[in-house]
Amino acid sequence: MQRYFIDPAQFGDKTVSITGEDARHIGKVMRSKPEDKLIVSDGIAREALVEITEIEAHEVTARIIEQLEASGEPRAQVTIAQSLPKGDKMELVIQKCTEIGAASFLPFMSERTVVQYDPRKEEKRTVRWRKIAKEAAEQAHRSKIPAIEPPVAWKGLLAKLPEYDLACVCYEKEHGQQLRDVLKPFAERLGRGTEVRILVAVGPEGGFTEQEITQLEAAGAVSVGLGRRILRTETAGMAALTCIMYETGEMGEI
Repeated sequence: MQRYFIDPAQFGDKTVSITGEDARHIGKVMRSKPEDKLIVSDGIAREALVEITEIEAHEVTARIIEQLEASGEPRAQVTIAQSLPKGDKMELVIQKCTEIGAASFLPFMSERTVVQYDPRKEEKRTVRWRKIAKEAAEQAHRSKIPAIEPPVAWKGLLAKLPEYDLACVCYEKEHGQQLRDVLKPFAERLGRGTEVRILVAVGPEGGFTEQEITQLEAAGAVSVGLGRRILRTETAGMAALTCIMYETGEMGEI
């Protein structure tokens, strides 16, 4: 069943209004008709099963059939901090990590980041990234759209680490400490109903420098390995996030 995110103001007591590109998608792409059913969410607290009553070019009206319990969000709130990769790799990271369960994304610049930062271009790219996150969240039946923060400089990343219960750095030279071992005490906390915020930092195509790893660890981060294979920058975050979802009971028993 199709799912759409709407602004909280579009939620009425008995009806909802779906506007803009989503309305066009319902009418033109999905070819929906009155009496077809959808799920809508305000991305905060309300979620409902609705039945379409009227379809116009720029607005779809639907009556609320049933209020639903939002259940598509992981217990662990994971932020993927991704050093800006080349090309459209960031779009892939956002799309797939949103499907897996990321709560937010933090793009950043590091020493080996190849992408040249341009505030004007980044603003447009951030808008596109948010659109990709919204569509991926709808496809995955998420209850919230992951937040995408504006790109930050290296010092900005270091300054954010204390905000998290656990900050992990994916480092290909880390052979002793594996992600699963680091996660064990936090998985136990989640089992007791305690909220846990986790940050996963991923380097660019050339990886982190040893100096950067030293700075991250000094700021409170833990370097972890993801096995004996070397993963691409666009793959590492997905792999780490999947491990976290599994170890915290989102993809099977802990």
